[in-house]
Amino acid sequence: MPFRDLYAHMQWADAEIWRAIGDIRDEKLHTLMTHIHAVQHAFLLMWRGVEVDGKALYVQREPRQLQAWARDYYAALDDELPRLEQRLGDIVEMPWLPHFEKQLGRPLTRPTVEETLIQVPAHSTYHRGQANLRLREAGGEPPLVDFIAWVWFGKPEPRWP
Repeated sequence: MPFRDLYAHMQWADAEIWRAIGDIRDEKLHTLMTHIHAVQHAFLLMWRGVEVDGKALYVQREPRQLQAWARDYYAALDDELPRLEQRLGDIVEMPWLPHFEKQLGRPLTRPTVEETLIQVPAHSTYHRGQANLRLREAGGEPPLVDFIAWVWFGKPEPRWP
């Protein structure tokens, strides 16, 4: 499956969640959305070989700022994805890997660009499920954002709020 479909779906699904959030203000939901977008940005930085500053990624943003930051990611990704597809076998240096090696007490394998290109949508999907649950708990209506739903709907473009 082309990576472009995974990332097109991810952007559409992120936009759908933000549309469903609307004016709901919930700290747990905001924290989840911050984490989703911080990790997306972290991988973009790693793919570019740029130092990842975790504190900068998790700086407090108002909901509209966080949405804009998410959209910035997708604009940058559009430029980066063709280059990444040419480097699928390259190793990605993840700055937090030594922490996990120490925590787990074992060496860990460094992932490739290809493996991380799969990880980002998988990670985002996992946390979007949590966001949908929290959205319902906060009184909202979670949108249907499964990959297959995106296909059923004709692979629509994202509709950001």
